[in-house]
Amino acid sequence: MSFRKTIGFIGSGRMATALARGCVQSGLVPSDHLLAADPSEAACASFAEKVPQAGLVASNTAVLSKADVAVLAVKPQMMPDVLAEISDHIRKDHLIVSIAAGVTLQWLESQLPVNSRVIRVMPNTPCLIGLGASCFSRGNSASREDGQVVQQILESVGLAYEIEEPLLDAVTGLSGSGPAFVYRFIESLAEGGSSMGLPGDLALELAAQTTRGAAEMVLTTGQSPAKLREQVTSPGGTTLAGLETLEKLQGAEAIRAAVESATRRSQELGQS
Repeated sequence: MSFRKTIGFIGSGRMATALARGCVQSGLVPSDHLLAADPSEAACASFAEKVPQAGLVASNTAVLSKADVAVLAVKPQMMPDVLAEISDHIRKDHLIVSIAAGVTLQWLESQLPVNSRVIRVMPNTPCLIGLGASCFSRGNSASREDGQVVQQILESVGLAYEIEEPLLDAVTGLSGSGPAFVYRFIESLAEGGSSMGLPGDLALELAAQTTRGAAEMVLTTGQSPAKLREQVTSPGGTTLAGLETLEKLQGAEAIRAAVESATRRSQELGQS
C-alpha cells in the first residue's frame, strides 16, 4: 500500500539510501516523493545513483520545507547541531523520525518545538539488502497513525515492531549489534572447516549458507531453535560431539553475554 507523503532525509548515507530505495521498490512512495540533503558530495552522489529521480536539496531546512516526514539520518554526535539548525523550521504537520543510536525521545523532544511528533527507530544494517530487523517507539505527541507510517517505511526493508522505548537498548544489543556477532560466528565456522582441510573460500561459503539456512528454518517452520536443534542431533553423533564442545567452552554463554554487554553500553550512551 502506498501513501501520498513526501519523505525527506537529513543525511543521505547508507541507511538513508537503503530506506529510500526500499520505499520505492516496495511501491510505498514514488521516487519523486523522496528528497535528501547531505554535506558530503559523495553521499549525495551515491543516493542519487541508487534512488534515481529522488530530489537532492542544498540544506536541511530545504528538506523540511518540502517533506511531510523528516528522517534524521545523522550520527548521534551531529544531532545537537542539526536540531539547532532545523528546530525553527518544524511545522505541526511534520513527523520527525530519528535513526540515531542512543539519542532518546526525551532529549529529542527537549530540543524541538513543543508537541513535535517524534519517533525513534533502531534499524540494523541488513536493511541494506531488504532483510532488516527494526524496532521503533513513539514520542508523547506521535499518533498511532504516525507509528503506522514509520512501520510501513521500515517494512519496506525488512521486519518492524513497535515497542516501548526502554526496550530499545536491548534491541540495540540484539539486532543492532547482532549482525557483527553473527559475522564472527560465521568466521569461526569457516575457520573450523579450514582447519579440517576445506579450502578457505569453500569453507566460508558453506558457513554463510548454513547460517542463512538455519535462520530461515527458525523463521519459516515456527519451531523453536531448541526443537530444530534436536532434529539435527543424534545420540552419539557428530552434532552432539560439536555441541558438547560448544557447551564446554561456554560458547552459548559468550553469545548471550555479548548481547548483554552491548545493551548495557547502549544504556550508558543514552544516559550520557
